[in-house]
Amino acid sequence: MLFRHGLRPTVHTARGGGPSAGVPAPGSALTSAAVSLTHIQSFIAVAEEGHVGRAARRLHLSQPPLSRHILALEDELGTPLFERTPRGMRLLPAGEVFLSHARRILAEVDAAVHTVRSVGTDRTDH
Repeated sequence: MLFRHGLRPTVHTARGGGPSAGVPAPGSALTSAAVSLTHIQSFIAVAEEGHVGRAARRLHLSQPPLSRHILALEDELGTPLFERTPRGMRLLPAGEVFLSHARRILAEVDAAVHTVRSVGTDRTDH
């Protein structure tokens, strides 16, 4: 999967300050550089597993960084996505909505990578 390669979307800002400047370039479709593909992948794993420990094992991570990914995503989105329970994590309504978007985002990124690689392979064959 794409995320093993550590790819992250970035936003170049109008002031040239990079993603941390917080001002997207004119016409930019992204509104925030802080929502990384890694955070989205982490969110999906926790949502599907319902438990940080199981999701961490699935992603081959330890629990602390995975928890930090979820907290950073919630902070960036400005709303909690999960209810923390003694038995794990349960999606809140905002999390349910974000889950469908997150899955589409990953599918689109994977499709884009596949298409670009196909074009690159076709081009080197000539």
